[in-house]
Parts: sequence; C-alpha cells; structure tokens
Amino acid sequence: MSGSCFAEILGELVTLVPGEQAALERLEERQRHIRRGAILLRENEPADELFILRKGLVMSYVLLDDGSRQILRFHFPGDVLGVSSIVYRESPETLCALSDCVVCPFDRQAFSALTVAHPRLSALILVLCQIERVALTDRLAALGRTSAKARVAALLLEMRNRLRGTDKTIEKAFTLGLTQEEIGDATGLTSVHVNRMLRQLEEEGMIARESGRVTLIDEAAMARAANYVNRYEGLDLSWLPEPR
Repeated sequence: MSGSCFAEILGELVTLVPGEQAALERLEERQRHIRRGAILLRENEPADELFILRKGLVMSYVLLDDGSRQILRFHFPGDVLGVSSIVYRESPETLCALSDCVVCPFDRQAFSALTVAHPRLSALILVLCQIERVALTDRLAALGRTSAKARVAALLLEMRNRLRGTDKTIEKAFTLGLTQEEIGDATGLTSVHVNRMLRQLEEEGMIARESGRVTLIDEAAMARAANYVNRYEGLDLSWLPEPR
C-alpha cells in the first residue's frame, strides 16, 4: 500500500499541493498491523502517539460507572486516531480494533511540525474534528429524542457514507462489520432490540441483509425516518489559508 490514505480523504475537500501530499505521506511511513480486539489507546492511560488508520475499522469508547460500554465513534480508513488525547495527559477514550487493521503511528512532535509547516493541513484537521463533533452531537440528540428504529437507520446510513470515503465502488450495498452488541453500544440499545429494529427495517422494505452485508433499498425513507444529515456535505471552506 503506497501513498497516503489521509491525503485521499483530504483530497475530497481540497486539491492538495505537492508539499502537502509529501508531508502527509511522511506521517504514514511506519505501518503497524494489529488484530481485531487489540487496544491502541486505553482510557485514562498516557498516550504519546497518534495514528492514521489505513485499513480496517476501529471504535472509540468509554466505560461507564456501571461497567457498561458507550461507543462514541467508529473510525474508517483515512481517519486520524487519538487527536483528543494530545490535549490531555491521559487518553479520554479507548481505541479498539474492530477488525484486523493497519495503522500508521506518529508522535506529537510530528503533528506539531505539520501544523507549523502546513497551516492549511492543520485547518483541515480542525474541519474533520468539527465534522466528527457535530455528527456526535447528532447521535447524542438522537439517543434522547428519536426512536430505536431511527437510531439504527441513522447508523447504517453513516456507516455506508463513511465507507465510501475510500471505496467509491460502494453504492447501496456494504459489509457492516459490526455485531448487534456493538450497534447497541453505539445507539443505547440492547442487542435484542437492535435485532428487532433491523428486522423491522427489512420488513418495511428499507434494507436487505445477507451474509453480513446490508443493502439500502429505500435510502430516502431511511433518511426521513432517522432525520439523518450527512455532515460531510454542505461545508464552507472559503476561510482556509493558502497552501504551502
């Protein structure tokens, strides 16, 4: 695998100049293969490295006082992992591989040097962090205000849209790659309730499922039912600094 997976994501937002492309490729020079279930960062432990995810699926989560798990985000190829940990002495969340993954570790000094040498890249990382924050706010609002079916439908739409970031061949059908327990921990539902909502979406003709793959049959109806907004659309990047 060559080039920069992160540059591929940023290239969807702006046209990168050669210096920016080279800087991003340097962040991905070291590659680490990790197996499903491996912990990259652990909540409340020191974190000295950030990562770019090149292959696979990662989740971030926190453990609640009662021992239950709340999944905060799912991370996809091209995502930068651990950005929130650079402003704290200890990581505020756990990062765990949901599949066999390839990650590219780099230290805080490399991140600092990137922000100084390439301010537009620094601004774009801010943009991505804000997209994540707003998407997380949407899900937080949904936990208290929408139905179980709406939460599951929104998660399926988000998974498909994010997977398309580095795989343009994905249209209606995609491999979900999540257990019903993991979907439940992200949506505040039990695995039994998740199973019921998936079957309901099937019965209503919105999705089809087969061998771990989900096909979006009536995407418009799902979006209406979930009140879903794709936060990677409608961006205003006119304020970005000039590239170096």
